[in-house]
Amino acid sequence: MSSSKPGPVPGCAALTAAAVLVHGYHLGTDDAAIWVPAIKKAADPSLYPFGSEFFLHHGNLSVFPSLLGWFARSTHLSTDAVIFQGHLAGIFLLLLAGWQLLAACFESERARWVDVMLLAGVLSVPVAGTAIRIMDPYVTSRTLSAPFALFAIASYLADRPWRAAVWLCACAAIHPQMSFYAAALVGLMEVSHRRAALPNAVPVFGALSLLSLPLLWDLQPGRGPAREVLFSRIYFFVTKWTWYEWVGATAPVILLWCGARVRLRGAQPPLARLLRSVVGLGLVFTAAGLLLVSSPRLENYTRLQPMRAFHIVYIVLFLVLGALTGEYVLNRLWRWCAAFLPLAASMFLVARAVYPASPHVEWPGAPPHGRWQQAFFWVRAHTPRDAIFALDPNYLLAPGEDMHGFRALAERSALAERVKDSGVVSLFPQLASEWDQQVRAQNWMGPPHGSEFRKTGR
Repeated sequence: MSSSKPGPVPGCAALTAAAVLVHGYHLGTDDAAIWVPAIKKAADPSLYPFGSEFFLHHGNLSVFPSLLGWFARSTHLSTDAVIFQGHLAGIFLLLLAGWQLLAACFESERARWVDVMLLAGVLSVPVAGTAIRIMDPYVTSRTLSAPFALFAIASYLADRPWRAAVWLCACAAIHPQMSFYAAALVGLMEVSHRRAALPNAVPVFGALSLLSLPLLWDLQPGRGPAREVLFSRIYFFVTKWTWYEWVGATAPVILLWCGARVRLRGAQPPLARLLRSVVGLGLVFTAAGLLLVSSPRLENYTRLQPMRAFHIVYIVLFLVLGALTGEYVLNRLWRWCAAFLPLAASMFLVARAVYPASPHVEWPGAPPHGRWQQAFFWVRAHTPRDAIFALDPNYLLAPGEDMHGFRALAERSALAERVKDSGVVSLFPQLASEWDQQVRAQNWMGPPHGSEFRKTGR
């Protein structure tokens, strides 16, 4: 009687639990202050009768809020519990997709497991100067778009192009922007595969991408509050990046380029093609980022954020580094412990420093912690569902607040705030006048807490 191996699912599930304990989980913080209200309104359309445009402009471009909202309605679970389950599913699927990608690139199963463990350990690592992480400790549409993109790449490397196309379509339904980067990488791999027959395919691909720009936005520079908000997002403008952010963009490309030029132990032929294509992806979108800041007439296009293609670059980099570590270094148990225990401890300490006033894991249904969260949950339990609240427009930056969105936790409508809602305006400038009017109406509540804008992504 033959015994079969359990496969990657149990291991990825265990690593998912470990990742949550290391990196934490937070409901409705940062970008989730935009996505969680969209999910809750999809689950209960009676919520947020006022001001929903400040989160539905994102939500209407994705099926992600509707998907989780439908699941909450169908299962009769609390929306907070469903959102937490979505977070767990996103991490699990990302690790599983990473395992499948490396299965097409490395023979050794040890190499595959080390790469998944490393990916689980670095989920909170920021991606260069793009204001996003590999996987946030809260729920956004990237929670599912990232694993879907990786499944598409893994399917292509496994010579299953139709399956890759299905995953790309699923990714596009969740997050159109991130699916474009994944599709670009798949396209570059196909070009690399057929470069002898299509020597000019890369320039044509880039030219077609640039020709599509005038279809999206007006070439005229922004004006008034819309322009003010646009320039508050300095991560849109690569020339404003710090030196270490540029190191974060160039070092991965150099490392992957070196990896593509040497024969790596245990590597399968698709690996070199993947690495060359990822290097090309980084170079193409870096050039696009520099192009968009080359003229004031192109400043509106900085909202496209081409440097967010490095999200894929970082994932592939850490997967390959993990696989190589498994091949060359981690052949003893003590070496595994020496490598991953300090990594987990350091990432845990960083996570605690980012959210010092909040529980490390905000379990669904647990009593709220901290004065701000307690106040928001009190509002949820003791005020009419159609109530509209005015707050200090800078409340997200207040000490002890930890960037928890009022709408997300209180489940009540509120006037626009200055920190996260301004990020929505930076992408959807048609909201600028309404946003500016509401923020100005609340300025009497006190001086800003720190800077008026915070460098965060969406």
